[in-house]
Amino acid sequence: MSISPRKNTHQVLVGNVKVGGAAPIVVQSMTNTDTANIAATVKQVMELANAGSELVRITVNNEEAAEAVPEIRKQLDANGFSVPLVGDFHFNGHKLLEKYPECAKALGKFRINPGNVGKGAKRDTQFQQMIECAVKYDKPVRIGVNGGSLDQAVLTRLLDENRQKAEPDELSAVTREAIIISALESAAAAESFGLSKNKIILSCKISNVQELISIYQDLSSRCEYALHLGLTEAGIGSKGIVASSAALSVLMQKGIGDTIRISLTPEPGAARTKEVIVAQEILQTMGFRSFTPMVIACPGCGRTTSDYFQKLAMNIQGFLREQMPVWRDKYNGVEEMEVAVMGCVVNGPGESKNANIGISLPGTGETPVAPVYEDGEKTVTLKGDRIAEEFQEIVERYIERTYSA
Repeated sequence: MSISPRKNTHQVLVGNVKVGGAAPIVVQSMTNTDTANIAATVKQVMELANAGSELVRITVNNEEAAEAVPEIRKQLDANGFSVPLVGDFHFNGHKLLEKYPECAKALGKFRINPGNVGKGAKRDTQFQQMIECAVKYDKPVRIGVNGGSLDQAVLTRLLDENRQKAEPDELSAVTREAIIISALESAAAAESFGLSKNKIILSCKISNVQELISIYQDLSSRCEYALHLGLTEAGIGSKGIVASSAALSVLMQKGIGDTIRISLTPEPGAARTKEVIVAQEILQTMGFRSFTPMVIACPGCGRTTSDYFQKLAMNIQGFLREQMPVWRDKYNGVEEMEVAVMGCVVNGPGESKNANIGISLPGTGETPVAPVYEDGEKTVTLKGDRIAEEFQEIVERYIERTYSA
Protein backbone atom coordinates (compact mmCIF):
# COMPACT_ATOMS: atom_id res chain seq x y z
CA MET A 1 0.00 0.00 0.00
CA SER A 2 1.38 3.41 -0.94
CA ILE A 3 1.36 6.50 1.25
CA SER A 4 -0.88 9.28 -0.02
CA PRO A 5 0.82 12.62 -0.69
CA ARG A 6 0.57 15.03 2.22
CA LYS A 7 -2.45 17.28 1.95
CA ASN A 8 -1.46 20.78 0.94
CA THR A 9 -1.91 22.93 4.04
CA HIS A 10 -0.82 26.43 4.98
CA GLN A 11 2.65 26.45 6.53
CA VAL A 12 2.86 27.86 10.05
CA LEU A 13 6.10 29.07 11.62
CA VAL A 14 6.24 28.27 15.35
CA GLY A 15 9.40 29.89 16.62
CA ASN A 16 12.04 28.28 14.39
CA VAL A 17 9.91 25.22 13.54
CA LYS A 18 7.90 24.89 10.32
CA VAL A 19 4.54 23.13 10.61
CA GLY A 20 2.47 22.21 7.55
CA GLY A 21 3.00 22.80 3.86
CA ALA A 22 5.93 20.73 2.65
CA ALA A 23 7.61 20.61 6.08
CA PRO A 24 8.19 17.22 7.73
CA ILE A 25 5.62 16.07 10.28
CA VAL A 26 6.60 17.66 13.59
CA VAL A 27 6.80 15.83 16.94
CA GLN A 28 5.58 17.65 20.00
CA SER A 29 4.98 16.87 23.66
CA MET A 30 3.80 18.50 26.89
CA THR A 31 5.27 18.89 30.35
CA ASN A 32 3.45 17.67 33.44
CA THR A 33 5.28 19.90 35.89
CA ASP A 34 3.82 22.85 37.75
CA THR A 35 4.90 25.63 35.38
CA ALA A 36 5.40 27.95 38.35
CA ASN A 37 8.19 25.59 39.42
CA ILE A 38 10.74 27.05 37.05
CA ALA A 39 13.59 24.62 37.76
CA ALA A 40 11.43 21.51 37.34
CA THR A 41 9.83 22.82 34.15
CA VAL A 42 13.12 23.84 32.57
CA LYS A 43 14.58 20.42 33.41
CA GLN A 44 11.67 18.55 31.85
CA VAL A 45 11.56 20.73 28.74
CA MET A 46 15.27 20.03 28.19
CA GLU A 47 14.68 16.29 28.67
CA LEU A 48 11.85 16.33 26.13
CA ALA A 49 13.90 18.38 23.67
CA ASN A 50 16.87 16.05 24.05
CA ALA A 51 14.56 13.12 23.33
CA GLY A 52 13.55 14.85 20.09
CA SER A 53 10.45 16.90 20.87
CA GLU A 54 10.43 19.81 18.44
CA LEU A 55 7.68 21.76 20.25
CA VAL A 56 6.92 21.56 23.97
CA ARG A 57 3.60 22.67 25.44
CA ILE A 58 3.41 24.00 28.99
CA THR A 59 0.38 24.75 31.14
CA VAL A 60 -0.33 28.44 31.75
CA ASN A 61 -3.20 28.23 34.18
CA ASN A 62 -2.60 30.97 36.74
CA GLU A 63 -0.64 34.14 37.40
CA GLU A 64 2.31 32.30 38.93
CA ALA A 65 2.65 30.17 35.80
CA ALA A 66 2.33 33.17 33.46
CA GLU A 67 4.94 35.05 35.45
CA ALA A 68 7.33 32.08 35.26
CA VAL A 69 7.22 31.65 31.46
CA PRO A 70 9.73 34.41 30.53
CA GLU A 71 12.28 33.05 33.02
CA ILE A 72 11.77 29.52 31.71
CA ARG A 73 12.43 30.78 28.19
CA LYS A 74 15.51 32.67 29.39
CA GLN A 75 16.99 29.63 31.12
CA LEU A 76 16.32 27.36 28.17
CA ASP A 77 18.07 29.79 25.84
CA ALA A 78 21.00 30.06 28.24
CA ASN A 79 21.36 26.28 28.15
CA GLY A 80 21.29 26.17 24.35
CA PHE A 81 17.71 24.94 23.95
CA SER A 82 15.77 26.86 21.30
CA VAL A 83 12.73 24.53 21.34
CA PRO A 84 9.59 26.70 21.07
CA LEU A 85 7.19 26.73 24.02
CA VAL A 86 3.45 26.46 23.46
CA GLY A 87 1.22 28.07 26.10
CA ASP A 88 -1.82 25.97 27.02
CA PHE A 89 -4.64 28.33 28.01
CA HIS A 90 -8.05 27.51 29.43
CA PHE A 91 -10.77 29.62 31.11
CA ASN A 92 -8.59 32.62 32.08
CA GLY A 93 -6.16 32.90 29.16
CA HIS A 94 -7.48 36.29 28.08
CA LYS A 95 -6.69 37.75 31.51
CA LEU A 96 -3.25 36.19 31.77
CA LEU A 97 -2.13 37.28 28.32
CA GLU A 98 -3.30 40.83 28.95
CA LYS A 99 -1.70 41.10 32.39
CA TYR A 100 1.57 39.36 31.50
CA PRO A 101 2.70 40.55 28.05
CA GLU A 102 6.19 39.13 28.65
CA CYS A 103 4.60 35.69 28.89
CA ALA A 104 2.92 36.21 25.53
CA LYS A 105 6.22 37.33 23.97
CA ALA A 106 8.15 34.35 25.34
CA LEU A 107 5.78 31.76 23.93
CA GLY A 108 6.15 30.36 20.41
CA LYS A 109 2.45 29.57 20.07
CA PHE A 110 -0.83 29.82 22.00
CA ARG A 111 -3.18 26.87 22.38
CA ILE A 112 -6.84 27.84 22.79
CA ASN A 113 -9.76 25.47 23.38
CA PRO A 114 -12.99 27.08 22.07
CA GLY A 115 -15.01 25.18 24.66
CA ASN A 116 -13.04 26.68 27.54
CA VAL A 117 -12.79 30.37 26.70
CA GLY A 118 -16.03 31.51 28.33
CA LYS A 119 -19.77 31.07 28.46
CA GLY A 120 -22.54 32.95 26.69
CA ALA A 121 -21.81 36.52 25.68
CA LYS A 122 -18.34 36.42 27.27
CA ARG A 123 -17.18 33.67 24.98
CA ASP A 124 -16.73 35.70 21.79
CA THR A 125 -15.22 38.67 23.61
CA GLN A 126 -12.68 36.59 25.50
CA PHE A 127 -11.76 34.57 22.42
CA GLN A 128 -11.29 37.82 20.52
CA GLN A 129 -8.99 39.17 23.25
CA MET A 130 -6.72 36.15 22.96
CA ILE A 131 -6.62 36.27 19.16
CA GLU A 132 -5.86 39.98 19.16
CA CYS A 133 -3.00 39.30 21.57
CA ALA A 134 -1.65 36.67 19.16
CA VAL A 135 -1.89 39.19 16.32
CA LYS A 136 -0.18 41.89 18.38
CA TYR A 137 2.80 39.67 19.20
CA ASP A 138 2.82 37.81 15.86
CA LYS A 139 2.14 34.41 17.40
CA PRO A 140 0.44 31.41 15.78
CA VAL A 141 -2.50 29.77 17.51
CA ARG A 142 -3.64 26.17 17.74
CA ILE A 143 -7.40 26.09 18.01
CA GLY A 144 -7.81 22.78 19.76
CA VAL A 145 -11.28 21.30 20.10
CA ASN A 146 -11.59 18.39 22.54
CA GLY A 147 -14.53 16.02 22.66
CA GLY A 148 -14.52 16.19 26.46
CA SER A 149 -14.78 19.97 26.54
CA LEU A 150 -16.81 20.67 23.42
CA ASP A 151 -18.46 24.08 23.08
CA GLN A 152 -21.97 23.26 24.29
CA ALA A 153 -23.52 26.19 22.41
CA VAL A 154 -22.40 24.67 19.10
CA LEU A 155 -23.57 21.20 20.08
CA THR A 156 -26.97 22.50 21.25
CA ARG A 157 -27.46 24.42 18.01
CA LEU A 158 -26.72 21.40 15.86
CA LEU A 159 -28.93 19.15 17.97
CA ASP A 160 -31.80 21.60 17.53
CA GLU A 161 -31.23 21.64 13.77
CA ASN A 162 -31.03 17.86 13.69
CA ARG A 163 -34.38 17.50 15.42
CA GLN A 164 -36.00 19.41 12.57
CA LYS A 165 -34.86 16.87 9.97
CA ALA A 166 -37.28 14.33 8.55
CA GLU A 167 -34.67 11.67 9.30
CA PRO A 168 -32.46 12.91 12.16
CA ASP A 169 -28.83 11.81 12.29
CA GLU A 170 -27.51 9.69 15.13
CA LEU A 171 -26.12 11.52 18.14
CA SER A 172 -22.57 10.38 17.37
CA ALA A 173 -22.76 11.93 13.88
CA VAL A 174 -24.08 15.22 15.29
CA THR A 175 -21.33 15.26 17.90
CA ARG A 176 -18.64 14.70 15.27
CA GLU A 177 -20.07 17.54 13.21
CA ALA A 178 -20.18 19.79 16.28
CA ILE A 179 -16.49 19.17 16.93
CA ILE A 180 -15.58 20.04 13.34
CA ILE A 181 -17.89 23.07 13.19
CA SER A 182 -16.47 24.38 16.47
CA ALA A 183 -12.97 24.28 14.98
CA LEU A 184 -13.89 25.77 11.62
CA GLU A 185 -16.10 28.54 13.02
CA SER A 186 -13.45 29.44 15.59
CA ALA A 187 -10.81 29.61 12.85
CA ALA A 188 -13.07 31.84 10.75
CA ALA A 189 -13.63 34.09 13.75
CA ALA A 190 -9.88 34.24 14.38
CA GLU A 191 -9.33 35.34 10.79
CA SER A 192 -12.01 38.02 11.18
CA PHE A 193 -10.05 39.32 14.19
CA GLY A 194 -6.90 39.66 12.10
CA LEU A 195 -5.12 36.30 12.44
CA SER A 196 -3.91 35.06 9.06
CA LYS A 197 -4.41 31.53 7.75
CA ASN A 198 -0.71 30.77 8.08
CA LYS A 199 -0.95 31.47 11.81
CA ILE A 200 -3.66 28.87 12.49
CA ILE A 201 -3.34 25.18 13.36
CA LEU A 202 -6.46 23.12 14.03
CA SER A 203 -7.01 19.99 16.06
CA CYS A 204 -10.13 17.97 16.88
CA LYS A 205 -9.13 15.40 19.47
CA ILE A 206 -11.19 12.65 21.05
CA SER A 207 -10.31 9.29 22.63
CA ASN A 208 -12.11 6.90 20.25
CA VAL A 209 -9.92 5.67 17.39
CA GLN A 210 -12.57 5.23 14.69
CA GLU A 211 -14.32 8.49 15.58
CA LEU A 212 -11.01 10.36 15.47
CA ILE A 213 -10.21 9.00 12.02
CA SER A 214 -13.66 9.96 10.75
CA ILE A 215 -13.43 13.48 12.18
CA TYR A 216 -10.00 14.24 10.72
CA GLN A 217 -10.90 12.87 7.30
CA ASP A 218 -13.91 15.18 7.24
CA LEU A 219 -12.01 18.15 8.67
CA SER A 220 -9.17 17.71 6.19
CA SER A 221 -11.60 17.75 3.26
CA ARG A 222 -13.12 21.03 4.44
CA CYS A 223 -10.12 23.23 5.14
CA GLU A 224 -6.49 23.95 4.29
CA TYR A 225 -5.30 24.81 7.79
CA ALA A 226 -2.32 22.92 9.21
CA LEU A 227 -3.59 20.02 11.34
CA HIS A 228 -2.33 18.73 14.68
CA LEU A 229 -3.04 15.03 15.26
CA GLY A 230 -3.48 13.29 18.58
CA LEU A 231 -5.69 10.78 20.31
CA THR A 232 -6.61 12.59 23.50
CA GLU A 233 -6.55 10.64 26.76
CA ALA A 234 -4.93 7.77 24.85
CA GLY A 235 -4.35 5.75 28.02
CA ILE A 236 -1.49 4.10 29.87
CA GLY A 237 1.14 1.68 28.65
CA SER A 238 0.54 -0.55 25.65
CA LYS A 239 -3.11 0.52 25.32
CA GLY A 240 -2.17 4.15 24.79
CA ILE A 241 0.63 3.27 22.39
CA VAL A 242 -1.49 0.90 20.31
CA ALA A 243 -4.52 3.20 20.17
CA SER A 244 -2.44 6.22 19.17
CA SER A 245 -0.48 4.23 16.59
CA ALA A 246 -3.65 2.83 15.04
CA ALA A 247 -5.40 6.20 14.75
CA LEU A 248 -2.50 8.38 13.65
CA SER A 249 -1.01 5.84 11.25
CA VAL A 250 -4.25 5.55 9.29
CA LEU A 251 -4.53 9.33 9.00
CA MET A 252 -0.92 9.93 8.04
CA GLN A 253 -1.13 7.11 5.49
CA LYS A 254 -3.91 9.16 3.86
CA GLY A 255 -1.71 12.27 3.83
CA ILE A 256 -3.47 13.93 6.78
CA GLY A 257 -1.54 15.59 9.61
CA ASP A 258 1.28 18.09 10.03
CA THR A 259 2.27 17.65 13.68
CA ILE A 260 1.59 14.90 16.21
CA ARG A 261 1.53 14.26 19.93
CA ILE A 262 1.12 10.92 21.70
CA SER A 263 -0.90 11.69 24.84
CA LEU A 264 0.27 8.80 27.01
CA THR A 265 -0.57 8.55 30.69
CA PRO A 266 2.88 8.07 32.25
CA GLU A 267 3.33 4.94 34.30
CA PRO A 268 4.39 5.69 37.90
CA GLY A 269 8.00 6.81 37.88
CA ALA A 270 8.30 6.55 34.10
CA ALA A 271 9.99 9.26 32.06
CA ARG A 272 7.79 11.80 30.30
CA THR A 273 9.98 11.30 27.23
CA LYS A 274 8.19 8.02 26.42
CA GLU A 275 5.55 9.91 24.42
CA VAL A 276 8.26 11.52 22.29
CA ILE A 277 9.92 8.18 21.56
CA VAL A 278 6.60 6.61 20.57
CA ALA A 279 5.80 9.51 18.21
CA GLN A 280 9.22 9.23 16.59
CA GLU A 281 8.97 5.47 16.21
CA ILE A 282 5.55 5.73 14.56
CA LEU A 283 6.92 8.21 12.02
CA GLN A 284 10.12 6.25 11.47
CA THR A 285 8.56 2.79 11.09
CA MET A 286 6.08 4.25 8.58
CA GLY A 287 8.90 5.82 6.59
CA PHE A 288 7.97 9.49 7.10
CA ARG A 289 11.09 10.58 9.01
CA SER A 290 14.21 9.15 10.63
CA PHE A 291 15.20 10.15 14.16
CA THR A 292 17.56 7.54 15.60
CA PRO A 293 19.22 4.33 14.40
CA MET A 294 16.70 1.50 14.48
CA VAL A 295 17.49 -1.80 16.17
CA ILE A 296 16.11 -4.94 14.51
CA ALA A 297 15.82 -7.83 16.97
CA CYS A 298 14.08 -11.20 16.83
CA PRO A 299 11.37 -12.04 19.41
CA GLY A 300 13.13 -15.14 20.69
CA CYS A 301 11.98 -18.76 20.70
CA GLY A 302 12.96 -22.18 22.02
CA ARG A 303 16.31 -21.77 20.28
CA THR A 304 17.12 -18.71 22.40
CA THR A 305 16.66 -19.86 25.99
CA SER A 306 19.31 -17.38 27.12
CA ASP A 307 18.24 -13.73 27.50
CA TYR A 308 21.66 -12.50 26.37
CA PHE A 309 20.53 -11.23 22.97
CA GLN A 310 17.53 -9.44 24.48
CA LYS A 311 19.75 -7.59 26.94
CA LEU A 312 22.20 -6.72 24.18
CA ALA A 313 19.43 -5.42 21.91
CA MET A 314 17.98 -3.31 24.74
CA ASN A 315 21.39 -1.93 25.72
CA ILE A 316 22.36 -1.09 22.14
CA GLN A 317 19.03 0.63 21.51
CA GLY A 318 19.38 2.65 24.72
CA PHE A 319 22.96 3.56 23.83
CA LEU A 320 22.00 4.76 20.34
CA ARG A 321 19.13 6.88 21.61
CA GLU A 322 21.21 8.42 24.40
CA GLN A 323 23.88 9.46 21.92
CA MET A 324 21.54 11.08 19.40
CA PRO A 325 21.54 14.60 20.96
CA VAL A 326 25.29 14.67 20.21
CA TRP A 327 25.22 12.63 17.00
CA ARG A 328 22.51 14.73 15.28
CA ASP A 329 25.01 17.48 14.50
CA LYS A 330 28.13 15.34 14.34
CA TYR A 331 27.15 12.48 12.04
CA ASN A 332 25.13 13.23 8.93
CA GLY A 333 22.54 10.52 8.21
CA VAL A 334 23.27 8.34 11.25
CA GLU A 335 19.56 8.42 12.16
CA GLU A 336 18.86 6.23 9.12
CA MET A 337 21.20 3.45 10.22
CA GLU A 338 19.85 -0.04 11.02
CA VAL A 339 21.45 -2.33 13.60
CA ALA A 340 20.46 -6.01 13.83
CA VAL A 341 20.81 -8.00 17.07
CA MET A 342 19.70 -11.56 16.37
CA GLY A 343 19.47 -14.56 18.66
CA CYS A 344 20.30 -17.66 16.56
CA VAL A 345 21.37 -18.98 13.15
CA VAL A 346 17.86 -19.24 11.63
CA ASN A 347 17.43 -15.59 10.60
CA GLY A 348 20.48 -14.14 12.33
CA PRO A 349 23.03 -14.05 9.50
CA GLY A 350 20.45 -12.95 6.90
CA GLU A 351 19.06 -10.07 8.96
CA SER A 352 22.57 -9.04 10.01
CA LYS A 353 23.67 -8.88 6.39
CA ASN A 354 20.64 -6.78 5.42
CA ALA A 355 21.28 -4.23 8.19
CA ASN A 356 24.06 -1.64 8.10
CA ILE A 357 25.69 -3.49 10.96
CA GLY A 358 24.50 -6.63 12.71
CA ILE A 359 25.43 -9.42 15.05
CA SER A 360 24.15 -12.99 15.08
CA LEU A 361 24.41 -14.40 18.59
CA PRO A 362 24.52 -18.13 19.29
CA GLY A 363 21.26 -19.86 20.14
CA THR A 364 20.83 -22.84 22.43
CA GLY A 365 23.28 -25.60 21.53
CA GLU A 366 25.04 -23.55 18.84
CA THR A 367 28.75 -22.81 18.69
CA PRO A 368 29.37 -19.99 21.22
CA VAL A 369 30.54 -17.45 18.66
CA ALA A 370 28.90 -14.31 17.24
CA PRO A 371 29.68 -13.22 13.68
CA VAL A 372 29.42 -9.47 12.98
CA TYR A 373 28.38 -8.14 9.57
CA GLU A 374 29.04 -4.64 8.25
CA ASP A 375 27.29 -3.57 5.05
CA GLY A 376 26.59 -7.21 4.18
CA GLU A 377 30.09 -8.55 4.78
CA LYS A 378 31.28 -10.56 7.77
CA THR A 379 34.10 -8.61 9.37
CA VAL A 380 34.81 -10.37 12.64
CA THR A 381 33.61 -13.19 14.87
CA LEU A 382 33.26 -12.36 18.55
CA LYS A 383 33.54 -14.87 21.38
CA GLY A 384 34.11 -14.88 25.10
CA ASP A 385 32.67 -12.75 27.92
CA ARG A 386 32.97 -9.30 26.28
CA ILE A 387 30.78 -9.77 23.21
CA ALA A 388 28.42 -6.94 24.22
CA GLU A 389 31.17 -4.44 24.96
CA GLU A 390 33.11 -5.34 21.82
CA PHE A 391 30.02 -5.08 19.61
CA GLN A 392 29.23 -1.61 20.98
CA GLU A 393 32.79 -0.54 20.22
CA ILE A 394 32.42 -1.88 16.67
CA VAL A 395 29.15 0.07 16.25
CA GLU A 396 30.86 3.27 17.42
CA ARG A 397 33.75 2.79 15.00
CA TYR A 398 31.35 2.05 12.16
CA ILE A 399 29.43 5.28 12.82
CA GLU A 400 32.63 7.32 13.04
CA ARG A 401 33.90 5.84 9.79
CA THR A 402 30.63 5.95 7.85
CA TYR A 403 28.81 9.10 8.92
CA SER A 404 31.49 11.66 9.78
CA ALA A 405 31.16 14.83 7.74
